[in-house]
Amino acid sequence: MPERGVPEQYLTGYAQLLADVSSTGRRLTRAELEARRVLGEQAADAGHGLRALVSAHLAATRAAWPDTPGSADSALGAMQQVVDAFAEGYERAQRLAVRQEEAARREFIDDLLYGRSDLGRLAERAERFGLRLSHAHAVAVAQGPAAYDEGSPVPRQVERAMISRFGDRSILLTTKAGRMLCVAPGDQDEVLTYFAKQAYAATDGGHVAIGRAQPGAGGVVQSYEEALNTLELAERLDLEDPLLRAADLLVYPVLTRDRQAMADLVVDALGPLTTARGGAQPLLDTLTAYFDCGCVATEAARRLSLSVRALTYRLERIHQLTGANPGDPAHRYMLQTAVIGARLLDWPARKL
Repeated sequence: MPERGVPEQYLTGYAQLLADVSSTGRRLTRAELEARRVLGEQAADAGHGLRALVSAHLAATRAAWPDTPGSADSALGAMQQVVDAFAEGYERAQRLAVRQEEAARREFIDDLLYGRSDLGRLAERAERFGLRLSHAHAVAVAQGPAAYDEGSPVPRQVERAMISRFGDRSILLTTKAGRMLCVAPGDQDEVLTYFAKQAYAATDGGHVAIGRAQPGAGGVVQSYEEALNTLELAERLDLEDPLLRAADLLVYPVLTRDRQAMADLVVDALGPLTTARGGAQPLLDTLTAYFDCGCVATEAARRLSLSVRALTYRLERIHQLTGANPGDPAHRYMLQTAVIGARLLDWPARKL
């Protein structure tokens, strides 16, 4: 009799096979082994546990043993071959199921982040992965010194930390284009902050950007794109903060919304710096450091490894060339906006 809970179909012909092999001492044929593998695959697809299935084979062996001709060694050898082939088929089905699940998950993630699927259908699929797209969601994107995929040690380390802290809360952790992503409900900022902390530690000093919480199925796409744009912005502006929030940097997209107007401002306000000895870049770096430290000359000089006198000379030279005084509040906003625009537009390296 098979083990309780295990259908007899997975033991079909086993007792007869055991008797035949043990009496002759032969090994199972390829066809017989493949038949056992197929039964193993079917059992895995039906959701039966491997432990119960192996136990059923052992119980069937014990039940058949008194009537099994041949030596004990032959009977045990036959049982070993059968169980090994059965387990191989079971594992083969399991691996296929895992690959299919991974493929479905990756397809869902691609559709979610690119908005390529029908939103209603996307929302239905999302519930399978723990997301309720009727709610607002925010996306955090972590970028490190290397590219990561879901099998890499770093994402797995971050995932273990997240699961240990938050369990199966409605969180989606994945990778995309070499970056790590965390999608979380918009009202659970502590999840994204903790993700940022873990990602920063795991990547040994990467950057993490968090998009704003956006409602609906399309909200994930919007938040993801905001996070990506924030990372790009941080790279252009050399922002050093490890955690960047799109909501804190909204002024920059506003400044570049009219690209031509910003380009005109950069050329008109800073174009004369190109006539300086050494070009515009050293003087542009001076303005950047001066504005970044709140127009404190001593701190700007320290950041640039200059003496205060040398810094003051550069500021005076900028005044002479542009007609705008960096120390004058009336001129400061225009110059600072132009400097930001130059960094965003990669001027003077790129011609405007």
